[in-house]
Formats: sequence, structure tokens, C-alpha cells
Amino acid sequence: MPGLSLPEPRFETEPFWTGGERGELLIYRCDDCGLWLHPPKPVCRRCLSRSVGPMAVSGLGTVYSHTVNHQPWIPGVAVPYTLAIVELDEEPGLRVSTRLTGAEPADVRIGQRVTVVFEHREDVWLPYFTPVPEEAER
Repeated sequence: MPGLSLPEPRFETEPFWTGGERGELLIYRCDDCGLWLHPPKPVCRRCLSRSVGPMAVSGLGTVYSHTVNHQPWIPGVAVPYTLAIVELDEEPGLRVSTRLTGAEPADVRIGQRVTVVFEHREDVWLPYFTPVPEEAER
């Protein structure tokens, strides 16, 4: 998308923004208690372990909430588009903010199954989500 500011990967966030190169959505996880941590943190919020690092998740989730943006805030970015919070399958409460693609905004619904897709832009792979075909949900 022309005009869209890209994230600047930092130490903890680099895996999230670059895992798409290998088709992986990487989320930090505690090696000691197993808690998933997003956004990434250097210390587990549950057990305070420093043994945390990025792990690949399935890339599957459910639309937890969404909104449709109709305002052309960024030149070159077509509207309308759907912004969503997706709850990943790995753990209740593990959520990512994202853009939904592959569906008309009016067709998006809470509880809808989605899967990650990546858009390569410069040196980052933006994780977006797209609906899982209904026949695959069964």
C-alpha cells in the first residue's frame, strides 16, 4: 500500500515482522510456563522467567472484534478496509491487531475463522488475515 508507514523491527519484534519470509507467524512464548506473549516481552508476565523467545504458531484464529475504516487517512490507501483483533488458536486471550483481506467489509463477522497471509514490503512481511473457506472450517 503506497503511503503506509512500515514498522521498524527491533530486537523483540523482529521475528514477528520477518517470520513471514518463511511463511511463519512468530509469537514469543515462555519456555518455562508455556504462556504466549504478544506483544513480545523479555520477561514472562506470569512466571517472570527470562527464558522467552519466538515460536511459530498455526496462523489460524477467530475474529474477536473488528471495525471498518471508511476515512481515507493515508494517501494511496483505498477505503473501506477492515481492521480486526484476531484471537489465535494457540491460547485463549492471545490476540493480534491486524488487517483483514480477501473479504468485503460487510461480510466480516465476529467468530469468523481466519488464517494468516503475509504481504512483503521492503524488509518486513506484514501479517494480515483472510477468511478460511467455509468448507475448510468443518
